Amino acid sequence: MGKMYIEERAVNLAHYIIESKDTVRGAAKKFGISKSTVHKDVSERLQKINPVLASSVRKILDENKAERHIRGGIATKLKYSHQRENNVG
Repeated sequence: MGKMYIEERAVNLAHYIIESKDTVRGAAKKFGISKSTVHKDVSERLQKINPVLASSVRKILDENKAERHIRGGIATKLKYSHQRENNVG
């Protein structure tokens, strides 16, 4: 299973993130692995296996990171609007 499996997983993760534009957290959930493992696969391991693919994934992850504060704000807004709806009445 070893090294070949890990390399294959890194490539599969990269393709998934590029196609879906999903976050590290989303990819981790989809593949049933930790965020740390996703990060290590697409940052370190993929760089050695396929630098071009690694660069493509890096662009997506950088976009996600730049938008993170927006997503967090939206999630917080939704959370409190739902609490308000449940408390009224």
